[in-house]
Amino acid sequence: MGRRLGGELLRLRDAAGRTQQQAADVLNATNSKIVKMERGWVPMRDVDVRALCEFYGLDDPKAVARLLSLARLDRERRKVRGWWQDSPHPGRMSEYIALEDAASRVRTWELSLIPGLFQTSEYARSLAVSEGAGVWEDPDEIERLVEIRMRRQARLHDERPLEVYAIVWEAALRQLVGGPGTMRAQLEHLLEVAKLPNVRLQVLPFRAGGHPCMPGAFTVVSFAEAEAADVVHVDTISSTLWVEDASESTAYATFFERTARLGLAQRDSALLIDTIRQEM
Repeated sequence: MGRRLGGELLRLRDAAGRTQQQAADVLNATNSKIVKMERGWVPMRDVDVRALCEFYGLDDPKAVARLLSLARLDRERRKVRGWWQDSPHPGRMSEYIALEDAASRVRTWELSLIPGLFQTSEYARSLAVSEGAGVWEDPDEIERLVEIRMRRQARLHDERPLEVYAIVWEAALRQLVGGPGTMRAQLEHLLEVAKLPNVRLQVLPFRAGGHPCMPGAFTVVSFAEAEAADVVHVDTISSTLWVEDASESTAYATFFERTARLGLAQRDSALLIDTIRQEM
């Protein structure tokens, strides 16, 4: 929310031809405060948002009200203290977990991994070890990582269950993370999770050929509030990319839907998962 609001204020300032220092003068603040606001690093007061909208020439009451609503939602979310904040070393995933906890729906595309919300503890543990190479070599660190991943899955079963639409490439089902035993248990768990009413799981088989989502995995996070645009999370080996521009997040959602049309139906996906499980 904060980054989206800051980005919109930045676009308004650029369109108005104003500098950060001029905006700071309007708020009787420092230039660094405007930088932090535009990057979404700090909560924003209604009075500051109104003052900047007026300075940038935004006089549409509905547009101003929408920005004020974003500011309110951002402030409310910052007040929430989630369980992940007490977990040791949640790492760069902490911000994603906070968003996931507040979300109403996620759409996730995975090339080589079982989605985190569907992983067994043994699969997650084996994955952490294989990812080690200087990052997760401490057994205690690995167990903390597994614990965090397991706690995330509570959202699938709570009183406001998270809706999850996952498309998984066939390669993720065949990759022997932890060996055949671990993978058999993982695929059995995947079949059980797929039965939940709030879960939709599709497999994209090898025979589907080329598809729009070949460049990489991503997750589209959606919220119940009408004012809240989708946020796209793209996790790489060494960094995280957040996409919060409405047009760009819509493009990811469109690619997801186009790829979904190439995937197997849910029943056929379950049959393929079970076939692969039996082969192991």
